Amino acid sequence: MPPETGQTLIAIARSAIARQLNPDKSIVVPDADWLQAKRASYVTLLHEGRLRGSTGTLQAQRTLAEDVMANAVAAACKDLRFKPLGNDEFANTRIEVCVLSDIETLPTTDEAATLAQLRPGIDGVMLEYGRHRSSFLPEMWDQSADAAEFLARLKYQAGLPPDFWSPEVRIARYTAIKWQENEPGA
Repeated sequence: MPPETGQTLIAIARSAIARQLNPDKSIVVPDADWLQAKRASYVTLLHEGRLRGSTGTLQAQRTLAEDVMANAVAAACKDLRFKPLGNDEFANTRIEVCVLSDIETLPTTDEAATLAQLRPGIDGVMLEYGRHRSSFLPEMWDQSADAAEFLARLKYQAGLPPDFWSPEVRIARYTAIKWQENEPGA
């Protein structure tokens, strides 16, 4: 991706949210081939240093530009943990955008072998078991002492006991490149 990737994606995310809040605003998307490639992304909003919304896709389903726009609007208005973002908050909200790699499914015959394959601080991890599903971006490693704790937290997030394991558990990993505004709107 070109050097201006982060700045461009953050501008696209900010424009999409601005248009959602004020329908007469326009979204400017540069005409670049890399924005038309199918990629998965994640958009996180921080208001006064606190999480204000976060939504993303784990598998590429649409162009990167479309994915960032959709996830930015969803983070601002559809994250069920928060009320929709208001115009008064938007000016003081910082935007982070992550672009994810393709997902790599790991062999999961036993938990110890799975843990040995995880790369702390590098891998985002997705867990699936029946109807249970969760994923942590690579930055979530900062909140865990080691891979075992990280995986236990991921299982808990999916609604499973932290000590649960089954051969039917599916684990996949991905990497992410993250860009963030230093100041809101900067």
